[in-house]
Amino acid sequence: MPDLALLRSFELTEILSEEPDRCRLTLLGTLPSTWETTVAAEDRRLPAIIRIEKNAFASEHIALFFKELVHKTEVMGSTDIIDMIYPATEVHIRKYSKQESILVHETPELYRRITLPYIASFPPERTRWVTEILAGRSEQGKVLCSSSEYIILPDMKWDLHTTWEFVSRLLKSIRREAYRIVKERWGIGRGGLRMWIHYQPSYYHFHVHIANANYELSGMGMAVGQAHLLDDVISLLEVNPNIFEVMTLTYGVGEHHGLYEPMKTAQNEVVEDS
Repeated sequence: MPDLALLRSFELTEILSEEPDRCRLTLLGTLPSTWETTVAAEDRRLPAIIRIEKNAFASEHIALFFKELVHKTEVMGSTDIIDMIYPATEVHIRKYSKQESILVHETPELYRRITLPYIASFPPERTRWVTEILAGRSEQGKVLCSSSEYIILPDMKWDLHTTWEFVSRLLKSIRREAYRIVKERWGIGRGGLRMWIHYQPSYYHFHVHIANANYELSGMGMAVGQAHLLDDVISLLEVNPNIFEVMTLTYGVGEHHGLYEPMKTAQNEVVEDS
């Protein structure tokens, strides 16, 4: 949760996207620089993205809803979840802006010619927050499991009580450890989890998303083509360890994504079977 005093100084620039079905709003604005102390920097403001998720009311208040809450206009409490990205880069702004998408067919040749150079072009700073966690220099109080191969930690947007979702970095044994941990800590048994891998991902450092199977997921994050179930990925690799080197993958990519234009142009090169 960002510091409330800092949030009060947020100046809105524009609304990047509205998602009424998910009760989520993504805002672009500016916040004052908090780490520069020179006089010249006092009025300096940096881009910031704030994502607000809101429940209409807490479930424990449902019994009072028709008797009391609907007759009151003052604030009864807050169940908002605020996610802040600061300072926000152009990459963040493009990612969270509303945009049109197309489906592309990425052949192995297009991967080598377009996608691989795109991934290689990212500066190390883009995933430094991940390496800081893996090196044990940040977020260590939140780590649920750590080994020489991977760690499991909650998503920054999860409150650790509502059994919905958290994020993991893993190698192959993550599935077993994930089931063990959520069974011991939250009582969710085998079959109660949905695990998937994004392609294209937001950050090119291998990780798996894990959610309660009863959590209703929506949006591009679970779109056909982008989300690949971990169980299916494991099965495919057992059939052929090199299968993803020879497959053509179909996925959606938004117009603000760095792959949009080159992949859109390259789609004419993909030969379809008649």
